[in-house]
Amino acid sequence: MNHQHFDIAIIGAGPAGAVAASLLNQQGFKVCVLEKQHFPRFVIGESLLPHCMEFIEAAGFLPAVQAEPSFQFKNGAAFTWGSRYTEIDFTDKFTAGHGTTFQVRRALFDDILIKEAQKQGITVRFGDSVSAYNDDTAELTVQPENGEPYVLQTKFVLDASGYGRVLPRLLDLETPSQLPPRAAHFTHIDDNITAPDFDRNKILISTHPKHRDVWFWLIPFADNRCSIGVVGLPERFAGLDDSEHILKTFALQVPMLARILANANWDNEFPFRYITGYSANVKSLYGKHFALLGNAAEFLDPVFSSGVTIAMHSAKLATDVLSKQLRGQNVDWQTEFAEPLMLGVDTFRTYVNGWYDGSFQDVIYAEQRSPDITRMISAILAGYAWDESNPYVAKSERRLAALAEMVGEAVYR
Repeated sequence: MNHQHFDIAIIGAGPAGAVAASLLNQQGFKVCVLEKQHFPRFVIGESLLPHCMEFIEAAGFLPAVQAEPSFQFKNGAAFTWGSRYTEIDFTDKFTAGHGTTFQVRRALFDDILIKEAQKQGITVRFGDSVSAYNDDTAELTVQPENGEPYVLQTKFVLDASGYGRVLPRLLDLETPSQLPPRAAHFTHIDDNITAPDFDRNKILISTHPKHRDVWFWLIPFADNRCSIGVVGLPERFAGLDDSEHILKTFALQVPMLARILANANWDNEFPFRYITGYSANVKSLYGKHFALLGNAAEFLDPVFSSGVTIAMHSAKLATDVLSKQLRGQNVDWQTEFAEPLMLGVDTFRTYVNGWYDGSFQDVIYAEQRSPDITRMISAILAGYAWDESNPYVAKSERRLAALAEMVGEAVYR
């Protein structure tokens, strides 16, 4: 079997893989990215968080992202429940850093990033899938779409395969998520929105008027298109035939969505899709010669658009540690990668759990919030979930519980 040699192999050419490849290439390492699919290809996760911009900029991708006219400028998040409506401004937040970002078609966004990586001289092989991995030797067995399998010999492997979860499957690392197996049904529509109270610069998150554990995203792009989806436990959607009926039926039960989408065209060339059981976890984030990035390691829930942010943050942490290791320095993947990464993941987990049990919704929909607390919450929703100087990061569960108890009665008045 043919043997090939690279310093580092990266599985997956999505945002985490592209960022990791660029950062390592900047350090002078020879990198090969293996991607089973061909780009552009559809993937969910279209509303970025401002924290992402730091990694996009560091990788040298920012000018190309800013130049794409269909990407919608984003400066915050809006929430609606019944007659209530509130906004979070990401430019007014506790943590320093970017306060704006973009809402993107991921097929185009991911394609732009990996093409920019190729322009930097990084080897990217589309149509190549990993069929086996030996962690003792850091060798990958790779099956091209057309051709004979080959062995890729490396010093280290980063798995950025997202929902493909290549190494967790090959190494039996997967464990059940503690989050219930929810389902998401979604599509793209020609929104034709003219309502003056709809802000295209923000993602709109809607809570179902009756079932508070059912919520909707409406993500506007810059060309009269929106991504729209509904998320809930499968039993909430029982009795409805397919994703189209589920999404239309539930969305039109939300007063604001029914009003602003009155002229929307739902029947374009974009199909109705669904995913279910997407939450995932693993036994370990790293091994002797590998580390897991982003969704390959753990995915929580789409409610706060944290997936791409966690993926890119994990790429930066891993490449920092790996660069030192390959230069002969002593490193500790547990304290330098796993624990720092999980700080932010666990922060997001607190607010995801709080969203579904209603406590964080009570905070969001409270008619009056302290400006200082709002700025702290804004920082987390903008992706800065690793800033331990923010009390709602450092002691997230206790702080959220206390805050929800304080505002809860006012929400139901």
